[in-house]
Amino acid sequence: MWSILTDISRQVQFVVNGALVMVEKEEVKDILTAGLHRETRMAMGIDGGMVLLGQRTSKMTVRQMTELIELAYAFGNEKGVEWSRTSLGRDA
Repeated sequence: MWSILTDISRQVQFVVNGALVMVEKEEVKDILTAGLHRETRMAMGIDGGMVLLGQRTSKMTVRQMTELIELAYAFGNEKGVEWSRTSLGRDA
């Protein structure tokens, strides 16, 4: 999973705070997990601001994780990501 997220983070820009930018692989994971369930959870921060709550992949079922990986591949393919050998399962 991390190799897939790394490939996406190195090749795809995302709109963050109105600007098109590169994001870290952990942020790609947050974006994809939110897209999987089409749910954005927010909490009130201690200073009154809003905090987005990501989903924990460690608590996902095998089926949910499989769906997330399939979503990541589909998203990456749509964006023209060139997958690394590791992401393609050729170097494990």
